[in-house]
Order: sequence, then C-alpha cells, then structure tokens
Amino acid sequence: MAAVRTSPATFGGFAPAAMGFWHELAHEMNRAWYVANKARYQALWEQPMAALLAVVRARLAPAYAPAELGAPKVLRIHRDVRFSKDKTPYKTHIGGVITVAGKVLGDGGTAALYVHVGLDEEFVGVGRYGFDAAQLARWRKAVAGRPGEALAAVIAKLERGGYQVRGRDDLVKVPRGFAPDHPRGDLLRMRGLTAMFPEMPAGLLHQPALAAWLTRHAKATAPLVTWLHREVG
Repeated sequence: MAAVRTSPATFGGFAPAAMGFWHELAHEMNRAWYVANKARYQALWEQPMAALLAVVRARLAPAYAPAELGAPKVLRIHRDVRFSKDKTPYKTHIGGVITVAGKVLGDGGTAALYVHVGLDEEFVGVGRYGFDAAQLARWRKAVAGRPGEALAAVIAKLERGGYQVRGRDDLVKVPRGFAPDHPRGDLLRMRGLTAMFPEMPAGLLHQPALAAWLTRHAKATAPLVTWLHREVG
C-alpha cells in the first residue's frame, strides 16, 4: 500500500465511463491486459481517488485536532493470493483510506474514511474492521466501563442519523467475565466496529460535490473514530 501524492489537490469527479474499466478487467483478468491498460487505470481511478482523498483530508483534519490524520492511501489493485483458493490476480474495485495518527490499516490504524467503488459494491465508512487480541481486551474493558456509556450515546446518535453501526464476526454470547445481561452486551460481543455512511446519491460519484458529501459524513462519524483511537489504540 503506497501513498499517492497530489499537490495541489483538485477533484472533478470520476469519469462517467470509468466503470467500463472494471467490466473489461473482470473479463480479461490477465497481466498482459492490465499492463497495457495500467495508464488508463491510473487516469480513470487511481489519480482521481488520490485527489479526492487529499481534498477530504484537508477539510476533515480540524475535526480530529490535536490528533493527526495520515497521508491518503490508495490501496493496491493487486490481490494477495498467497493464502486464497481464488487466484484471480486483480481486484475489480478501488479502495482509498485515510487513517488516524498516520497509521495504515494493517499497522493498527483506525479509518477516518474508507471509500470502496467497483463492480462488486459501493460503500463508504469509518472505524476498525477487526481488533487484534490486545485491542479486543482494551475494547471490552472500555465498553464495560464509563467510556462505553459515551460510545453508546455516540452510536445511538449516528443510527438516528441513518448510519449503520456494526461489528465483525460478533460472538453469539457476551464473553466470559462479563454479566450475561450487561446493558452493553451487544457491544461486548463485537470484535470490530464500523459505521457505514448512508447510500451515496445517484450520480454523485461523477461530480466534484462528492468531496463535500464525504467530508460531511466523515465529520459526523468522527466522534466514533476518535473514541476508538483513544480507547482501543
């Protein structure tokens, strides 16, 4: 995963015909085709995504002060097939992320924004997809105590605003060591926490106004991300 620099950052929207690239890649799915069309991918998707993230990061940074946001990252198009039965070499989507405290997702960073666009699905959200063992222990301790009360209030407000707050591979029961009827048992069962934005309006992907839409929702979800960054690390 490498940072893509854009200076100065401008975003004019993704080209209306850009989705055709993913359809063609899904049909071809071979290195020769990709190499021949790499410049096209960069122009249609990689460069606009980098510019979009740079614009949003600059507008979002004040909401996280004094914490810092990391440099925007455009995720690799190449799939990691080492441990997968599916040896398809390329993704049919593009992902871009801004994390807190300059960390990338694989290094324990919390996403202040994650944008996913392609053939399979289109979604935007924030948070941490999964906790490692140490983070999970901190999560449960915080959720069970007074910080958990504050988080529950943040989540309730977001859900009233149309955001979908969810966990990952949630346990069926409240984990051992906590009361089965704990008032925040639903949170204690979670092993990750994300907040997904409302559905993107039709056509917005191709407009400069996408940056403002992302910024507005990223600011609204900043309290959840800040809580995760502070309490889970």
